[in-house]
Amino acid sequence: MSMISLLPADKYIVINKTILTEQDRKYLVSFYEPIIGAFAVSLYLTLWRDLDRYSFVSVDYTHHHLMTLLKSNLENIKLARKTLEAMGLLRTYFEGGEPNNYIYELYSPMTPKEFFANPIFNVVLYNNIGAYEYDLLKKEYGIVSFNLKNYEEITSRFDEIFKTSSENVSFDAIGREVLPLNMQDQIDFDLLVSSLPKGLINEKTLTKRTKELINNLAFAYNLDTLKMCEIIRMSINEKGSIDKENLRIQTRKYYQYNNHGKLPTLIYRAQPEYLKTPAGDTSKKGRIIEVFENTTPYDFLASKYKTGIPTQRDLKLLEYLLVDIELKPAVVNVLIDYVLKKNNNKLNNAFIETIAGQWKRLGIETAKDAMEVAEKEHKKYTNKLTKVSSKPVSKDVPVWFDEKISKEMMTEEEEKELESMLEKYGE
Repeated sequence: MSMISLLPADKYIVINKTILTEQDRKYLVSFYEPIIGAFAVSLYLTLWRDLDRYSFVSVDYTHHHLMTLLKSNLENIKLARKTLEAMGLLRTYFEGGEPNNYIYELYSPMTPKEFFANPIFNVVLYNNIGAYEYDLLKKEYGIVSFNLKNYEEITSRFDEIFKTSSENVSFDAIGREVLPLNMQDQIDFDLLVSSLPKGLINEKTLTKRTKELINNLAFAYNLDTLKMCEIIRMSINEKGSIDKENLRIQTRKYYQYNNHGKLPTLIYRAQPEYLKTPAGDTSKKGRIIEVFENTTPYDFLASKYKTGIPTQRDLKLLEYLLVDIELKPAVVNVLIDYVLKKNNNKLNNAFIETIAGQWKRLGIETAKDAMEVAEKEHKKYTNKLTKVSSKPVSKDVPVWFDEKISKEMMTEEEEKELESMLEKYGE
């Protein structure tokens, strides 16, 4: 499904699965926009506008309609749509044909209470807008409390005022619908339970909601099962139950302790679909590009470690490249592969930051462009060094440099490295 091309003539209808109010527009701007950006929110509001005159089901539109209203191309619209899907604001259904047909189901944004209680969104929002803006939101949406100590409640009960008839009439009516987050389990709960001392928690502790919280925290803070197990041990109360609020606090403290006081943010897990090369290139270079495009930077970096676990220092470097510099994931993978080969299998921060800054200024967004500029800069540097130094220039270059792709020109070690990469991340 991810390889389906979106065309201007493709049709769509919008279905309203919830009750949307003007207050929801405010929630979108206050809570969602700092995380997903203005364009994704604009797409949501545009789909909502398509419903305005038709209440629950829109008329047929083409995607050219969206391009015209949003003044953007289909690649950006598709990425924004996927972002809305991931955030639980939209469900998409597809039917192939001439043209293709899509159904977009709109769901409500979370209320302030739901958003602040969400262990992923709440943390990311705080990290994206800062303490000052976050406190303003808390004041704006906080519950106002009154001292009722000297008051007596005299509210009437329903049965004091009304009587019911024997007639029973019911039907399904529309209500406010919020989609739950849809993602794979981050935690192996069998391993988690077996790793905790027997008798430490009671059998009823790991309810569905508790497991959901643990999964969300593990995702938000990028923690594996054993690390979460350590944190859970610190969050168990005297009754053998997990104190959920304490679990949130302990997880946040653990992450901040290991990340210089910072909190996590959301980044693209792999290269956005619209920046990938078309499928079908089965050459070795084409398959390497596919590896760069379909592997998350974390997994790619982890594959370079014998333990399979990157150091905290290198993870901070990844965050810098993806969040601060805003390089695309496939570009980061190319950069990691290039620098490790050139720098004796070490990630030198200053070297990486210099290259990252240059690639950002050049507007490099695809694996192919990153590979080409890396090769070009390497040749320029090699020629310059040859002119000013009599010492032999290191010939260590990535296996994807043009001259190295054909098998007959590769050493046995380079061929082995290439096949290892393709075997691990290829088909």
